[in-house]
Amino acid sequence: MRVLKRAAAAGLVAAALIAGGCAAPSGEGGAGDDTFVVGLSSEYDTLSPVLGFAPDGGSLIYDGLMSRAPDLSLRPALAESAPRVSADGKTVTFRLRQGVRFHDGTPLTSADVKYTYDTLLDEAVASPIRGDFAAIDEVRAPDARTVEFRLRHAYAPFPQRTTLGIVKKDGLKQNIGTGPYRFESWTPGDKIMLSGNADYWGGAPAIDRVVLAFAPDDNVRATRLRAGELDAAVLPPKAAAGFRGERGVTVYDVPSADYRGIMYPLDQPVTGDRAIREAVGLAVDRRAMVDTILAGAGEPAYGPISPRTPWYEPSVERAHDPAAAGRLLDQAGWTLGDDGIRVKDGRRAAFTLMYPAGDSLRKELALAVASDAKKIGIAVEPAGLDWDAIEPRMPKDALIMGYGSPYDPDYVNYEMFHSAFKGQGFFNPGRYDNPKVDELLERGRGSVDEATRKAAYTELQKIVHRDEVWTYLVYLTHVYVIRGAYDGITPGVEAHEHATGGLFRDLHTWKPAG
Repeated sequence: MRVLKRAAAAGLVAAALIAGGCAAPSGEGGAGDDTFVVGLSSEYDTLSPVLGFAPDGGSLIYDGLMSRAPDLSLRPALAESAPRVSADGKTVTFRLRQGVRFHDGTPLTSADVKYTYDTLLDEAVASPIRGDFAAIDEVRAPDARTVEFRLRHAYAPFPQRTTLGIVKKDGLKQNIGTGPYRFESWTPGDKIMLSGNADYWGGAPAIDRVVLAFAPDDNVRATRLRAGELDAAVLPPKAAAGFRGERGVTVYDVPSADYRGIMYPLDQPVTGDRAIREAVGLAVDRRAMVDTILAGAGEPAYGPISPRTPWYEPSVERAHDPAAAGRLLDQAGWTLGDDGIRVKDGRRAAFTLMYPAGDSLRKELALAVASDAKKIGIAVEPAGLDWDAIEPRMPKDALIMGYGSPYDPDYVNYEMFHSAFKGQGFFNPGRYDNPKVDELLERGRGSVDEATRKAAYTELQKIVHRDEVWTYLVYLTHVYVIRGAYDGITPGVEAHEHATGGLFRDLHTWKPAG
């Protein structure tokens, strides 16, 4: 999960988004010059890997010890080869690639790797991703090219966690990495400018300059793309539809593990009633959402683990059954009132469903949920708000949220469902607390036996489904619109966050076609 403003729900953290205007980023044009302009829906909180920027790879500024191929397999980056893992799974050793230098010319050594992880784990730094690396007991640098991680316990996904970008020792605030692009400047609310690293160990990028332009509103990004002010953007399927078949434009449909669903505050009178949540889960027409709102670019969602991964448990799927939803509410004591809305103990079956105002797709999902819920006697009031208004209301109001990772079921789910994270911002915002789920999450991350892990995450999915912690709606197909033709674009299954990850994570390997 990359740290974008509100990225945990947009997809992950705090601060207001500043909408991009309808002009090109100041000082830059779109396609046609030597600069490639990418339109992003969210602005970063930080560019520091230690503070949560691009821990799963995808940064153009930093490299990790390992990186991911489009098929999600791990490949060496700053490491010269895959790590050696001890028989007990508690010692993981990397050998660094020779000749790698930071953007300021300083050679990369194991001391930089140790500094990066030690700083991340320092409680005083208060990194929002510190919990993802809690298995690390100690990082050693026995010589300039060897890094040794000593773990508190075996942690099967650990090599996957080493996609975290490495920062220069004592250079935490300098935005200096070893990646294919150098940081040039950041204009808050407008853009970040990057320049190609001609000395990059993986080869100099063919695209020499990159601008990351911030435009939270979907329609604004589409307008700027059509005007030629942007060279590429991720758009909702409906907004992208008008670009299909346009000369000089390519639309890429990329599968993802990125879901949208209803996050419920579980300690509120209405949304805290499992019968209400389960009835909504039965009433929503997921297939209609995919066919209409997503224009076919996605698939129904029933849980937090994607059907595109081997960890998926198909028994969590359920039919669209409004009649069953009505019977369930009857049995739970929610009786229809004169206005068609159910009542129990003098309380109406009504709740607010928030969504970020600039996100047209989430707005349409919220409206569809409200329509389907009304048919079974539940009043859902959609509310489009900015993130500054949404965050303080999450303990009381439901929210159309997004998350999802195809990498390992430990990713995202540990923070989303473990009681230790209750109410910590966008981690477990519904305050779910189930000791059995805590146990399964601990078992899943603590075992190196694949069958044990598979069984733990299968049971986890069943319990989360039974408790209707969320109502999962759809998995998205990420739709990229790119002006011009480029060789080297290789789609793969994507996580929730895309921005400069996803299709753009290998931007440095793209070359103009022809």
